[in-house]
Amino acid sequence: MGLWHVFYEDWQMECCGSPFSVGDEVSWPLLLRDADDVLGGGWYDQLTKVSGPVAVGAVPVLSDENGLVVAVGAGEIEGAAEWVRLVGLLTVETHSDGPPEVRGRVRAVQLVSQGYAPLTPGSLTREPVPGERRLRSVESCPKWFGDREAGAMVTLEVPGTDSWLSYAVREASGLPEDAPPGTETEGIDGVSLAALLETFSTVRRASAPGRGRGPR
Repeated sequence: MGLWHVFYEDWQMECCGSPFSVGDEVSWPLLLRDADDVLGGGWYDQLTKVSGPVAVGAVPVLSDENGLVVAVGAGEIEGAAEWVRLVGLLTVETHSDGPPEVRGRVRAVQLVSQGYAPLTPGSLTREPVPGERRLRSVESCPKWFGDREAGAMVTLEVPGTDSWLSYAVREASGLPEDAPPGTETEGIDGVSLAALLETFSTVRRASAPGRGRGPR
């Protein structure tokens, strides 16, 4: 079972999503997006690497060599060979036809708080500032998000896959290099896994409500 970071944007959840909690089994249509197009980029530790053949249709679909099947943007494969390697941000996409449903179990949830700044001095148009992003571990993803909350970063465990993130967890857990996929989450609860994943991230962690905010 591979671990994958998936960003569930606030508007996707508030429009068509169903709230979920750590431990829930879910099925989501996933799209690998250019990370720079999501809240201004800066997602270095939440990125996904995929490599494999692409079936071109209404929505291009990539079959990763490690088992994940996911939609990709047409611009990502324009002029590419049949076998491609991509790095991007996995996102839930409920507003277009074609992304395949990916089934898995929610292993961790972090609310994403995003800071914004005027596009130009005095402008009423605001843009996201990647350096002002915070993550806060929670047990459940809400249906409605508060001020500055931009969505949820979910760690999804998908059967029959392996991932860059799973390899990192196995390495951090001291497992041998030949340990099979899935051993990295055997016997580990959601709280412990979330704490381990936080050590991989350079995105600052938000404090619990009422305790202020600050860098990790």
